[in-house]
Amino acid sequence: MSRKTKIITSQVMMPNQTNPNGNVHGGDIMKMMDSTAYAAARKYSGTNVVTARVDELEFHLPIMIGDLVICTAKIVYVGSSSMEIFVTVDVDELDNDRDPQRALSAFFTMVALDRNARPTHVPPMVLETPEEQTAFEEGKRRHEMYKERKKQRAQSKSNEVKIVI
Repeated sequence: MSRKTKIITSQVMMPNQTNPNGNVHGGDIMKMMDSTAYAAARKYSGTNVVTARVDELEFHLPIMIGDLVICTAKIVYVGSSSMEIFVTVDVDELDNDRDPQRALSAFFTMVALDRNARPTHVPPMVLETPEEQTAFEEGKRRHEMYKERKKQRAQSKSNEVKIVI
């Protein structure tokens, strides 16, 4: 059985989500991205999940009042308890005929939790296409690099000299 690995949400941006110029607050978009990543990870894992990390967010286009924001979350890598989700945000200006355009994207890492809020195993990912295999391998490399950076930070903290006065 192949598990669902993709979730799409959309929302029209309203005045309460914007600044006085009509630009949507970045925090509102980040929350939408996080919620969509959550839904994808929860659907895939069948358990509660929490956000562990968000990689760089870079806005390429402004998002304005009245725009339809389409948020797509796709599981690209699965570890033992963590999942990496690639989240894209496309903007559809509903008052013109242009195709939706990419506003931003980011990788979210979610961790599956059991009923005691402890990390729990998630099912292995079934890779069906060469594109999925490539995305999985890239996600695995990012995961391993993050673990190495985390290990180095822990080592540098243990090497710090503490002065007690």
